[in-house]
Amino acid sequence: MFPPTYVEGFHDPEEVKAMEYKELGKTGLLVSKLSFGTGPLGCHYGTYNEADAIEAVRQAIKRGVNYIDTGPWYGQGRSETTLGKALKGIPRQAYYIATKVGRYELDYDNMFDFSIEKTRKSFKKSLELLGVDYIDVIQVHDIEFAPSLDVIITQTLPELSRYVADGKAKHIGITAYPVSVLKECIEKSNINIACVLSYARLTLIDETLLEYVPFFKEHNIGLINAATPCMGLLTNNSPPNWHPASDEMKKQCANAAQYCKDRDVELGKLAIWHSMQYADIDTNLVGIQNTKQLQMNLDVVQNGITEKEKALLQEIQEKFLSLIKNQHWEGKEIHMYREATKKSG
Repeated sequence: MFPPTYVEGFHDPEEVKAMEYKELGKTGLLVSKLSFGTGPLGCHYGTYNEADAIEAVRQAIKRGVNYIDTGPWYGQGRSETTLGKALKGIPRQAYYIATKVGRYELDYDNMFDFSIEKTRKSFKKSLELLGVDYIDVIQVHDIEFAPSLDVIITQTLPELSRYVADGKAKHIGITAYPVSVLKECIEKSNINIACVLSYARLTLIDETLLEYVPFFKEHNIGLINAATPCMGLLTNNSPPNWHPASDEMKKQCANAAQYCKDRDVELGKLAIWHSMQYADIDTNLVGIQNTKQLQMNLDVVQNGITEKEKALLQEIQEKFLSLIKNQHWEGKEIHMYREATKKSG
């Protein structure tokens, strides 16, 4: 059975058949098990070849990946611009697109703005850059950084609900690093929040999201598990220098990466496979920058990992990752942000 995004003559039918699809909460969107994260098409993960990135997006959609996530924060619109180029000529029915409002610029003073006016401007610009008439999921980005949750509940979410009423957006989502904040927002808001994007909280080193799964399931909230390689931490390459993990966490992950490298295995592949084993997740959102990464991710979805790789995964968990004492960096980024904005007045 093909998903509603299947377009005869455009898709590769065999590849689409090989992909798993699940309904994203109560949205009615049937989303692929692997979804395409365009965070690496901004400025946070180094330079990239735009032509190869565009080809990766096109190939992904043709091969059955139908959920694509972007946002203005990724390169101050560069991700949305690149994605807009990639989507040209692709039937609009063939994919679901999610973008965001709320987080924008690299300098702390202009990083966040959850006001109605900024939200309106941002949403309009996203539609233009992406070259689409509507967004499938519009998300409030990193809600924990708002001056208070009240701002999200009384300003941002009601503004997004207007776009849904106008047909410019289909569904509303929220994102945050502390999963407790996602839960609190759902409990307090009277706006229909359809899904949550939780990142780096269901990985080889942190399974915090699992504690909250029963709550989200009870409320029929779609679950997007993002950043399973932990924003570069669980890959054979070093994480970017802005990564908020502790030195202890970086050290053990680097040891695990070296152990994998010595055995000619990509740690990122093991990390993605591990996170894909959780049945309650609707889609796993992985940042993809090129066709090579896309191929590795699709290979994990279609073929899993070998027995040798499973044994290696168990070894790195026992030898290195189990030694990490603090499995997350919750509160660290908010503290840095508050301190920086305090200094600038």
